[in-house]
Amino acid sequence: MGGSFAARLSGWRVPLFAMMVSLLLAGCGVNAIPSSEEHAKAMWSEVLNQYQRRSDLIPNLVETVKGYAAQERDVLTSVIEARAKATAVTVDASTITDPEKFKQFQAAQAELGRALGRLIAVSEAYPDLKSSQNFLALQSQIEGTENRIAVARRDYIRAVQVYNTELKTFPGVFWASTFYRSYQPMETFTITDEQKQVPKVKFN
Repeated sequence: MGGSFAARLSGWRVPLFAMMVSLLLAGCGVNAIPSSEEHAKAMWSEVLNQYQRRSDLIPNLVETVKGYAAQERDVLTSVIEARAKATAVTVDASTITDPEKFKQFQAAQAELGRALGRLIAVSEAYPDLKSSQNFLALQSQIEGTENRIAVARRDYIRAVQVYNTELKTFPGVFWASTFYRSYQPMETFTITDEQKQVPKVKFN
């Protein structure tokens, strides 16, 4: 009977030891890297959602402006082309760890933002367009989306800062060199302040 008890006691040692090791590792921050990575990816998804929202609004805005200012062909064309380029850039989880892909993505989105700003500014020269309820609604939605983009981008930048710092500082740097060798630093936005500005149109 004593041998049986000893065997049972021995059988409990392995899972007990494994549980203690797991708790110890958790306390040492072994889960911080994957946790912060998932958070950053979630923030990135929100950035993409807001950029997609802006992209979806553009066709209706272009058609509305065209109805009042068809002669502004260059501006209309530039928006259409910029939107096509922006949507052509493939974005997925790998984009945020690939410097070149990320650079292409933000450059395309920045160009679309500038073209969109020029399109909205066209309304100043066309009183009927400025007073169009459809245009006013779309312009308001565009500005609201630009604000959401700015917030989503800010949250993403903060999340990436936490994740990248975790990879470079102790104890994260230890876990990165052992359990998480495949984890790479994420890219973040480096666009100018001018590119971050929300297109604004004052209606007098």
